[in-house]
Amino acid sequence: MNRIAFVFTHGPHGDAAGREGLDALLATSALAEDIGVFFIADGVLLLLEQQQPAQILARDFVATFGVLSLYDVDSLYLCAESAAERGLDADAGWVLNAEWLSAADWRQRLSAYDTVMTF
Repeated sequence: MNRIAFVFTHGPHGDAAGREGLDALLATSALAEDIGVFFIADGVLLLLEQQQPAQILARDFVATFGVLSLYDVDSLYLCAESAAERGLDADAGWVLNAEWLSAADWRQRLSAYDTVMTF
């Protein structure tokens, strides 16, 4: 079975990449067993709690990341450098528990996947 990675690089608002990636991830989880989810650059912002998308007339899809464990998606990785560059740390309040990795470890973990889909 192929190992499939989903890489989130865009923030939660401004374009539909995060929402579309999450939809694709949930659909793929019904067909694949070995899925990894990676957050880097502005993609780390997808995991922040307390977002208020209604104020910009956007849909609140970020909380849906919290149900990934119900879909047996447990391999979650966040680039620690990306979070630090945005002034975030482990205490920032996250919608799910992702493993914090250095950029080098993040890339190494990603390289173990056969297919990479970037959103």
